[in-house]
Amino acid sequence: MATHMTKRCFACMLMVVATMLARVSVPATSAHAGVSVGIGINLPAPPPLVPVPDTAVTYAPTVSTSYFFYGGRYYTFVGGVWYASPGYNGPWVLVTPARVPSPILAVPVRYYRVPPPEWHAWRHDEPPHWERHAVRQYTRGHEERR
Repeated sequence: MATHMTKRCFACMLMVVATMLARVSVPATSAHAGVSVGIGINLPAPPPLVPVPDTAVTYAPTVSTSYFFYGGRYYTFVGGVWYASPGYNGPWVLVTPARVPSPILAVPVRYYRVPPPEWHAWRHDEPPHWERHAVRQYTRGHEERR
């Protein structure tokens, strides 16, 4: 009986892993560039970018996610995690919060197209409280993925 239950648990675990892998597409890239991930951004053309006042950052108000451009790279904040790309449509590479340029992190909440729910109580004319959210969210997500 224990063997049957062990096989059944193993089969369930395989199904969960397969489902998780199916949700994230990982196209082949060079080892130098890192591993890119599909995050659901499929744009037919570069989106119009609008300056964030008093910064060198631009954002794309017509894109369905929080999407920024700074220093020749695109950045998006999806599911509490930062991604960066040299192109408007990817390939997207996960970026640790420490590697996100400070002008991007200083963008006020109002310019995030899809802010996390806890941000709704924050002042919209100020940057997100990264020390309370992004670093904790990023760390928690990676601990769960190990």
